[in-house]
Amino acid sequence: MPIDPYAPYDDNNIFARILRGELPCKKVYEDDFALAFHDINPQAPVHILVIPKARYVSWDDFTIHATDGEISGFIRAVGAVAREHGLVEPGYRLLANVGQHGHQEVPHLHVHLFGGRQFYAMIPQ
Repeated sequence: MPIDPYAPYDDNNIFARILRGELPCKKVYEDDFALAFHDINPQAPVHILVIPKARYVSWDDFTIHATDGEISGFIRAVGAVAREHGLVEPGYRLLANVGQHGHQEVPHLHVHLFGGRQFYAMIPQ
């Protein structure tokens, strides 16, 4: 069921449980601001999720309520993951789903990082 980007944060969502160590993940990066791990249902040869460590439901929630340090730290983490996985050249795709029309399924901000193949249409027809 798609998520309301303005709903209260749910401390029992899957990413909150991963951050608390209650559920495993295939971690590829971690710092003070973000955790990155392989998606359990990859849609590309490289499919990594990057999540902030703080409690934000969506990109909108994050950009309204996060501190400047949290925002820059998270964005830098996404760049670090792309570089560490050799995706900058030849390129990669970032995706953040927000709310019902964006088909957000987990009520914790997350960015999908896709790579390892050529992408074409922005939105498949």
